[in-house]
Amino acid sequence: MHRKVLVPSVLAASLLLAIPASAASYVPGAPGIGDSYYPASGNGGYDVSHYDLRLKYQPRTDLLEGTATLLLTTTQDLSRFDLDFGLKVSEVRVNGVKAAYATSGASELEVTPAAPLPKGKAVTVVVKYAGKPSEFKVDGWSAWVRTPDGAVAAQEPDSAVWWFPSNDHPLDKATFDVSVSVPDGLQAISNGVLQSQSSRVGWTRYNWRSNKPQASYLATLAIGKFDITTDKTSDGLPVLNAYSPDLGDNAGAARASVERTTEVAEWLTGVFGPYPFNAIGGYVPNVTSGFALETQTRPFYSPRQFANGANVSVVVHELAHQWYGDSVSVNNWKDIWVNEGFARYAQFLWSEKEGEGTAQELARWAYDQHPADDPFWQVKPGDPGPDNQFHGAVYDRGAIAIQALRNAVGDEVFFRILKGWPAEHAYGNAKVGDFVKYAERISGKPLAALFDDWLFTPGKPAFAPPAKTRPGTKATAPVNARGPRTSAAADRAAAGPRTEPKSWKKIAATDTIHER
Repeated sequence: MHRKVLVPSVLAASLLLAIPASAASYVPGAPGIGDSYYPASGNGGYDVSHYDLRLKYQPRTDLLEGTATLLLTTTQDLSRFDLDFGLKVSEVRVNGVKAAYATSGASELEVTPAAPLPKGKAVTVVVKYAGKPSEFKVDGWSAWVRTPDGAVAAQEPDSAVWWFPSNDHPLDKATFDVSVSVPDGLQAISNGVLQSQSSRVGWTRYNWRSNKPQASYLATLAIGKFDITTDKTSDGLPVLNAYSPDLGDNAGAARASVERTTEVAEWLTGVFGPYPFNAIGGYVPNVTSGFALETQTRPFYSPRQFANGANVSVVVHELAHQWYGDSVSVNNWKDIWVNEGFARYAQFLWSEKEGEGTAQELARWAYDQHPADDPFWQVKPGDPGPDNQFHGAVYDRGAIAIQALRNAVGDEVFFRILKGWPAEHAYGNAKVGDFVKYAERISGKPLAALFDDWLFTPGKPAFAPPAKTRPGTKATAPVNARGPRTSAAADRAAAGPRTEPKSWKKIAATDTIHER
């Protein structure tokens, strides 16, 4: 080997040349992604494309052991980056090399790689960890719930930090492989399709795959004993529903509701377009909570949703989110109306299809429930504030706003908007303003003032009736099983229903879906 001998002055000069001129650009990634409601949520400096989670859980002790592998790409020159996580970490590797790490705040894991990471670099991060998720709290609460025979992770806007490290904000979606080992006799349910199942020395491992981009809060994990039913949709998608065997008096109603998942999903494809994911289903674990959640491909339902009998309306709501909320996710949590207003409106449309009250009648009934001085009208669905993110006004006033849009543009254009929006923004993120612009583009009408009244202005707006059908034209109502309404029927509906719509109590009973 031939070696050059450098004198000190030459060596110093060469070292200076070896340091990139942009070295000063290597800085820590931001500890938050920039959300106006939750500044600490998510992180800056990188984008995750895939999570591979290999877990082992013992329900008796609540011990969760895990190895998480994250595939990410840097979006800036990084000297350090954060992950959102709350359990105890034993080792972090970045591109195979051990990295330094520390914790800060409620759930920040600060990772310092052995060498800085340039912008645009593909990076593999491996985090090994263990802990008891139920003992970890953020502001006194937990997204990890122990059940009589296992545990469940499902919550909004945060749940990932209790069971895997992530960039925990809907702006950074990724695909998922979730492999979970549990004691024989128990099952592990997650998102997507079950790829394989195997048993060894007292443990059974379940391997799940969600192959389309998924926000971290939409990842779910349920461990315990379940009665499982499987099926396929008319398009060949696998359907998997699961029920804890100890749901008590709610068992029959839960099953009678969730088993209609395939029917509801197939109907929704006619309203919102092709189903966006690789599987469908739902699960009802033995928990005491009252909410439901649109966990991607496999919604979570609390048994209490069915305390008063079967309620398909809540299934409609959570499945509607697969298009509005899961495939098209919020850009910022203040954009929650893009999720919840449309999921509630889907319940109105289901009622219309079932002949239990038209969407106009339901919107008018909801409108009339709140006098002008009701604080309900002070909440702005387009930017409700973090304390009112799941306020009833986001759902009901938000749905009335959508009916107001329908009344303004007519059925033909309206349903083209409903179906086109999820296609245009599939697997991405969007703001309330993006929807307003889209609706204006498709309808050819100025709609900013309408949306400003309904979504951003405190106070009770005027609720205009549907436009009358012009002579010689045909009214359209593609989701009404009884056929199109005449203009006279539309006029009667516009004046407000004489009696409560038949479906109202079922829809109102789902209000606890937002009791997070």
